[in-house]
Amino acid sequence: MPTKLRRREFLKISALASTVPIVGAFPALAAAPGPVGDDAAGLTAYELGPQIWIRYHNRPLTCYRAHRSQKYPYLYPLSGPVTGLSLTDETTLPYPHHRSLFFGCDRVNGGNYWQEGFETGQILSSSPKLAKATKESIEILDACDWQKPDGAIVMKDRRKLTFTVPSENLRFIDWEIEWQAVESVVVQKTNHALFSMRAALDITPKAGGNLVNAEGLTGEKGTFGQKSGWCGFYGKRAAVPSVVEGIAIMDHPGNPWAPTPWFTRDYGFASPTPMNFMEKPWELGAGKSVRMRYRVVLHAGSQQDAGLDRVYRSWAAS
Repeated sequence: MPTKLRRREFLKISALASTVPIVGAFPALAAAPGPVGDDAAGLTAYELGPQIWIRYHNRPLTCYRAHRSQKYPYLYPLSGPVTGLSLTDETTLPYPHHRSLFFGCDRVNGGNYWQEGFETGQILSSSPKLAKATKESIEILDACDWQKPDGAIVMKDRRKLTFTVPSENLRFIDWEIEWQAVESVVVQKTNHALFSMRAALDITPKAGGNLVNAEGLTGEKGTFGQKSGWCGFYGKRAAVPSVVEGIAIMDHPGNPWAPTPWFTRDYGFASPTPMNFMEKPWELGAGKSVRMRYRVVLHAGSQQDAGLDRVYRSWAAS
């Protein structure tokens, strides 16, 4: 089971943080112990332009990044409960267009709302808002336009992100999204689709970590194309090898394609998406919409330590 950081391990994290740019340093520093005033206890949130920061006991939990200079909005970092190190990579090779945790899709009426470059499409936030901010729960609302380079809107989405901390070893991010066609939409078969994560390298099979789904199948070979309620990565943190942390995405059984097949990669990518496994293009008429719900779990320990099956059953019944 996960334990508190030893002093030697904390010093190791601090030394690591001092050698990297400040953008990468703050997740490591989040592990630093210290007093927390009443005004910073529990969950807190604040807006900095098109970014909303979420903190827990005044340590970074995540940031919703919705600047219009980006391909699409995304969350980064996603801090581990023990180390404070991000469980996702903001961008990395191969495929640097993967941005931590995001929702997008390629081949939408010929447009690309997934990979970098705005010449084939962009998902533009209208400006995220803090709808709720208590010590127990933070809620962000956003509305996005799926825009062609000529300014025409192909699709819209309305999203709600809810952040809770049920225990010191768990963080939940509940992502609800209503995806609406402005014009009649056709999505061709693609492996670049829908809700996705790019896990930090140190918890992936590529670096000695683990990829597992709800059925206990492991690795890319075991999980790719398999239908499952959840899938995730976990492993020893490179900076603190005595600590195991992980991240999982849960696909709600009420979603349109559930149980959904997963597109997975040992280097750290995972997405519950039917689009790569379709026999014919998916169509959505103008004015029609689909609603999807996902839960992201940031956890200490393995998936068994975190009780992911129990978490999924409870959430799926809601």
